[in-house]
Amino acid sequence: MIQKFSRAKPLPVEDRQDMIIDAVIPLLMERGHAVTTKQIADAAGIAEGTIFRAFGDKETLVRAAIERHFDPAPLRASLARIDPALPLEDKIRIVIELLQARFGGIVRMMSVMGHGERPVRPTPPTHSEYAGIVAQALAPDLDRLNWPAERVAPLIRLIAFSTSIPMFTEATPFTTDELTRFVLYGIAGHPAPELAAATSAATAV
Repeated sequence: MIQKFSRAKPLPVEDRQDMIIDAVIPLLMERGHAVTTKQIADAAGIAEGTIFRAFGDKETLVRAAIERHFDPAPLRASLARIDPALPLEDKIRIVIELLQARFGGIVRMMSVMGHGERPVRPTPPTHSEYAGIVAQALAPDLDRLNWPAERVAPLIRLIAFSTSIPMFTEATPFTTDELTRFVLYGIAGHPAPELAAATSAATAV
């Protein structure tokens, strides 16, 4: 008896495009415009012709990948997942790490692709939304803040952005812990007693 196997259903066009874009972004970060459709196809595990059926040409794919890379929605979603019950120091550290990853990726993409490769469709303003998300995470600690939470968020963004640009930090790199302490205590403030004790113990080791 001959056993019949059903053929796998082809992916919807949108899903196939997403898969190809996910594969091309790291290649663009590494090779820029020099990346070939064969390299993209190999990375995505597809035939080269599939790229042209999904996007028409390489340039359309590149533009779609850059637009995805600049999309702020994934960052906002990650920030919104920060647990407000975490210690304040941990929340500040997570915000800095997420922002540095975001800005570092943008700076790197622009350096290899050129400043003219921003998405064609303008990204709507999201600064107030970002500030609101961070403010929500910091809400349980408002009594510890010297600034309104909505004003703290832009300050953290400014620090994260400036420390994500290699030319600004190559000579004097800063760790995430150092930036977290700076956000919380500036250059003359005093940490909470338990943090000060932990820092002293770590230094003594």
